[in-house]
Amino acid sequence: MADAKGGERARPLLCYYGDDFTGSTDVLEALFRHGLHTVLFLAPPTPEQLGRFPDAACVGVAGVGRSMTPDEMERELRPLFRMLKTLEAPVFHYKVCSTFDSSPGVGSIGKAAEIGREVFGGRFVPVVAGVPYLRRYTLFGHHFAAAGDRVYRLDRHPTMSRHPVTPMAEADLLRHLAEQTAMRSALFSILDQDGPMDQVKDRLDRLVADERPELVLFDVLDDERLAKVGRLILEEAGRHGTVFVVGSSGVEYALAGRLGEQASGGGRGAADGDGGPDEAAGRHGADEADRLLVISGSCSPVTERQIAAAITAGYAAIRVPVSGLIREEERAKTMERLAGAARQALADGRSVVLYSASGPGDGAIAAGRAELAARGYRPEDSSRVLGTAMGTLARELVAELGLRRLLVAGGDTSGYVTRELGVYALSCLTELEPGGPLCRAWSSDPRFDGLELVLKGGQVGSPNFFEHVRRGRVK
Repeated sequence: MADAKGGERARPLLCYYGDDFTGSTDVLEALFRHGLHTVLFLAPPTPEQLGRFPDAACVGVAGVGRSMTPDEMERELRPLFRMLKTLEAPVFHYKVCSTFDSSPGVGSIGKAAEIGREVFGGRFVPVVAGVPYLRRYTLFGHHFAAAGDRVYRLDRHPTMSRHPVTPMAEADLLRHLAEQTAMRSALFSILDQDGPMDQVKDRLDRLVADERPELVLFDVLDDERLAKVGRLILEEAGRHGTVFVVGSSGVEYALAGRLGEQASGGGRGAADGDGGPDEAAGRHGADEADRLLVISGSCSPVTERQIAAAITAGYAAIRVPVSGLIREEERAKTMERLAGAARQALADGRSVVLYSASGPGDGAIAAGRAELAARGYRPEDSSRVLGTAMGTLARELVAELGLRRLLVAGGDTSGYVTRELGVYALSCLTELEPGGPLCRAWSSDPRFDGLELVLKGGQVGSPNFFEHVRRGRVK
């Protein structure tokens, strides 16, 4: 396979599509931790962009499938899957959030599985939701996720059970998927994974022969069993040349050890890079930034605690009034006022948080939805209006003040902000906290090429995460 310079590019060991931006960096982190040189594109890459990373062991594309209708997914995903299939990776992963939030009408995981099976084929589609590293677990088909010091069944999780777009009212993932697709499904439980590997393989073969499932959900409790699941997935790839997998970053944690061995043998580890990326710069942290700009479109309680901790640490907290952005007659003045306030605080040497909601109980959320409805917008249009405005603010502030580090909280917001910055790819610089790596941005705009960037999901990070990002390390 030729690269943009006319040479041969190596066949990737894994390709993936992330159904939101922050979740896509979660995979980037998982692969980086296992020494795999990985590039994450923020849109389908051109041949020239691919050619800049000829030795990448893994290639990802970040998308917004999580916020799409099934018709939108059909138009977006099918051609993208076909394009990525030409890279001939043995594993193709459709990456979803580790809390599996989705619905028949928005971000349908079932619809994505249907498209992937049609494009890639195979005996069945493995489904892996659990990630022990992130404290996400699947037991007898029911999914659990941590919040603070406790682990909750998903339908009782304090955040996911009340998600504003896709609230999770069902913890049984097979029942949840049955609402989204007519594909036959089966469970490979934690008990099926016990014992020697040859016995585990035999149990899976019997399950497939007896039940003829199109989807197989794998329980996940610990790293030992997760590694067995990874071996089963690679066995499927060996049988058919490629395997299409649906799941969280648990897929990468299942596979990365063995893929890392293959990458090291081929000189494609994270430390080798392509001569340009800074991935080897630090498993031990990055330099401290004098100021940090935080853009938050998240309304999770985790982000709420992080905003409160940042204020205590001296950050300037500036609320972004959604209603002022929705009303076209007020939008320009609202943007001018926000930019002025942030510019002054940053010029004074302070870090800044621009936020749309302080947490899930913030009255601004309901007020914004009411304003949208009154003006004929769909509820999902709020992400576009808010994200575009916040992306514009980030672009102006970073360019004008020469900021070198930016944190964006919220999956949809991350997509719009990176688009405004012309960022087409990310590579990992260092780990900070699980799910929130510090990345190097590759941009078509020289003002933002090399920007240090964190894209944080709503559930990611300790209360002091913003300061950890500014310092470039956890301690």
